[in-house]
Amino acid sequence: MAARTMEQVKGGSADGFGPAGDATPHSAIRRITLHEQIVTRLRDMIIDGRLPAGSHIVETALGAELGVSRTPLREAFKTLAGEGLIEFAPGKGAFVPVIDAAHTRDILEVLTGIEGVAGRLAATRATDAEIAEIRRLHEAMRARFEARDRLGYYKLNFDIHRRLVELSHNGELVALHRQYATRVKRLRFGGSASLEHWAAAVEEHDAMTDALERRDAARLETVLREHLGLIWQRLKPLIGDDKT
Repeated sequence: MAARTMEQVKGGSADGFGPAGDATPHSAIRRITLHEQIVTRLRDMIIDGRLPAGSHIVETALGAELGVSRTPLREAFKTLAGEGLIEFAPGKGAFVPVIDAAHTRDILEVLTGIEGVAGRLAATRATDAEIAEIRRLHEAMRARFEARDRLGYYKLNFDIHRRLVELSHNGELVALHRQYATRVKRLRFGGSASLEHWAAAVEEHDAMTDALERRDAARLETVLREHLGLIWQRLKPLIGDDKT
């Protein structure tokens, strides 16, 4: 099946990170495949709760809604299963997995360590141009906050964390972060449900960006670790865990 344009499968971003239509100043225009469009659309539906945790995904209904056939839909399911956003049950098809509190806590603890170390390295290894890119992403994210665009904000937020780890210029950290960060996508979106928590998270990102620009490695590591710890505190009520 030939790749379609973005107008044929609407909604969400092309890459799963930035809001639809957004691009960093240095990014090249590229053709978006049908697979990428379907994956992005389904990822958005899972993250924002249109496909809630525990729900069975009915292929025929979903395919009709998106205007795509079963084959590309199933290929998209495989990609999202690799991100931990979809699971398969023998004889029953695809499901959005139920969120497990202990598992989520464990993953966030791992991410806290990864991002803390990566932040310390990024403060000394990132180029001036790379740091300027983080500032641009941060300002775009803040604009999404001011517009109360939760999904657009979330995607830029995720992109900032991903890029910060990449600025460590440590391939092993980048690979580990990619492996674990995708597993808590849904929950991190839920962390902005409260306007108070959302505003606090923006201020934490202000501190992160300022520390990076000053190349203050110790401060950036501390802010990142505190930020990830606060994400867990904000998420616990959403997943029924108030033990730790």
